[in-house]
Amino acid sequence: MTKANTKQTAPESVATTDTPIDLNKPVIQQAIATGQAIIKEGKTKADAARAMYATIRDEPKEVVVAAFVQGATLTEKGALTYWYNCKRKAAKKV
Repeated sequence: MTKANTKQTAPESVATTDTPIDLNKPVIQQAIATGQAIIKEGKTKADAARAMYATIRDEPKEVVVAAFVQGATLTEKGALTYWYNCKRKAAKKV
């Protein structure tokens, strides 16, 4: 007897959206520029993400994550993790 091939395929990423994300708002462009400047100074991606989050924390999650990808040079998964951590830390301060 042979065992049937029951390999399952992984579902597509939940973060994938069909809706285009507009990063052209001045506040978002400012946050991206801030993040890029912090990275150029030799500081960490976490420092860049925290500085960016302070500026754009009221934006939707998808927008913040996309901005982190551009401004803090993170991957999409990394940006999502940083968003979560920044959001958690900001909630503790309140």
